[in-house]
Amino acid sequence: MRILILHRITDEVVRYADGIDFGAHDVTFVGTPERLATLPAHLPGERIARPGLGDTDTEVLTAIAGRARPDLVIAQSEYDLIAAARVRQALGVPGDHEADVAPIRDKVVMKAAAARAGLRVPRFLPLPQALSDASAVAWRGRTVLKPLDGASSQDVRVFDTAAAALETVRREGLPADGDPDRFEIEEFVDGPIIHVDGLVAAGNPVAVQASRYVGTCLGYAEGRPLGSVQIDTTPDAAAWTAACLDAVGIHTGPFHLEGIETPDGPVFLEVAGRFGGAGVAETFALATGVHLPSMQLRVLSDGPGARPDVRPSDPGARYGWFIWPGHRLGAQHCTVGGTDDFRRDPVVRRWVQRADGEPISQTLSYADSDVPLAGIVGPAPTPVLERFLRDMFATVRVAPAAQAVTHVAG
Repeated sequence: MRILILHRITDEVVRYADGIDFGAHDVTFVGTPERLATLPAHLPGERIARPGLGDTDTEVLTAIAGRARPDLVIAQSEYDLIAAARVRQALGVPGDHEADVAPIRDKVVMKAAAARAGLRVPRFLPLPQALSDASAVAWRGRTVLKPLDGASSQDVRVFDTAAAALETVRREGLPADGDPDRFEIEEFVDGPIIHVDGLVAAGNPVAVQASRYVGTCLGYAEGRPLGSVQIDTTPDAAAWTAACLDAVGIHTGPFHLEGIETPDGPVFLEVAGRFGGAGVAETFALATGVHLPSMQLRVLSDGPGARPDVRPSDPGARYGWFIWPGHRLGAQHCTVGGTDDFRRDPVVRRWVQRADGEPISQTLSYADSDVPLAGIVGPAPTPVLERFLRDMFATVRVAPAAQAVTHVAG
């Protein structure tokens, strides 16, 4: 089989050799020079560079022009899913085309699909419709403004009312001069946020694990720490997950589903057709024995019958992850204080902290290598992990390097 991969995520995360039999398949990686440089030199497969200045799908098609048509096109980054769909469509390659990917990239299409399936969703409207007819907004409480295809809660804002959101847009415009057609508003539904992660093959679940956030993705985008801890994946949660995936058409591949816990059951928030970021894939593998990025490659390249052994769930051996953002500090270097008691705690499995003089990313990132502090905790029961994260989030302080910090870890 000829496999074309839109390469963006590092091999350290994906583990290509674990997922693809390079002896059985002819693999071509297309990516920017910077991304291609993250591939190990010993990894088989042809590398083709694209400039990274224009539309990804156009650059990929130009890069492979004149070559044999691939049998399979793979993208694992959320930012490449639409591009891969357009490449498949242009070349006549089987798999998801743009219309198939829309329900997992366009949040209005996504929630409309979930609502049609009978799932509870926040009330929502495309931004242009709300701006032209405020009476169409069926709620008056807290309101979220967000991009239709956004990720990592970038350019998301929360307002006290829908009227305040619309007035702010009229007065100030949208972030980064955004197009109103690419935004929506939705009802803010209060409650703890869960994420359910896993892998499906031909519509059948291979492995599924539920977790609860400590903090929120929006809070992380605004500069606050974030983490999650694994919880019981109840039969009701598994059934809800299956209904959500079916509603948006995720039948083969990994997924990262988010919902809001309410007294009346979960409210669908959003779902992505890719594995979760930060420590999600690592903690998932620790709990289930399934490495989502490489197993996605195996299922796609060898067929839905390529199923891994899944480790039974153990309530006393849950895992969690944590991460501190650095993109809102306004500095290339930081100090981290108040960590001593936490980094020595036996619940800590992995601790990654920027050394003195080591720069942090100035853009929003969930990669351990970009942020001031990140790590993995477990195995332990859920309450132990959740208490540890909450205590750590309340105590540890990250500041620009020029700012004094009382306790700085060595």
